[in-house]
Amino acid sequence: MSVLVLLLAAPLQSWGASARFARRTTEPVPTKSGVIGLLAAAQGRERTADLSNLAALRFGVRVDQAGTRVRDYQTAKHADSGKSMPVSERFYLADSVFVAAVEGDDTLIGDLHAAVRAPVFLPYLGRRSCPPARPLDLGIRSGTDLRQALRTEPWHAAEWYQRRHRNQQRIDLQLFLDTEPGSTTAEDSLRDQPLSFDPRHRRHGLRAVRSETVSVANPQARKPRRAAVLHHDPMPLLEGD
Repeated sequence: MSVLVLLLAAPLQSWGASARFARRTTEPVPTKSGVIGLLAAAQGRERTADLSNLAALRFGVRVDQAGTRVRDYQTAKHADSGKSMPVSERFYLADSVFVAAVEGDDTLIGDLHAAVRAPVFLPYLGRRSCPPARPLDLGIRSGTDLRQALRTEPWHAAEWYQRRHRNQQRIDLQLFLDTEPGSTTAEDSLRDQPLSFDPRHRRHGLRAVRSETVSVANPQARKPRRAAVLHHDPMPLLEGD
């Protein structure tokens, strides 16, 4: 088994687990369906293609920089009639940075890595209006599992954000993981397990998720000051002639 690690960083991201009519929300972290969709697009798969092998990958994400949730709205008119369409609300994550990873068979992970480095369709972070600001590829981790790969990955927050926390030598980050195979316990469940991306009938199942906190080093932290060492020997003052 191998783990493919991805960097998801952009001025705007949007990871909607559900969309109802004119209101398009975003989850606070990338969804499995969104990341699997990105990988499928990188491989050049059509929306109607079978994605069962991608859906079977174990998924995890680490929040390196939470960012801010922002709201936008859009107006439009019908091209032929000129009739105004309903105003729609769109929600995004601004200045967020995440480290996502998928774990699976060595051959499949190798194929996905090659696709990420030379994608057939351009990647985007949740919506077409959200292109990545940094390269996605953080490489393959062999000889480890999903949890360990995300726990040991260096902190990838923006430098300005790291400097803002320069008084902290280590930073606590949230980690969200698919529950281990065979586990009967989960802290939460999300309906973002991709079953089909067919636009005629998109389908998603429930995914069991657990979370934990991981501590990583801050590369922009101030170096601790060394205490001055004073060398003073009072004995010569007490010695007689």
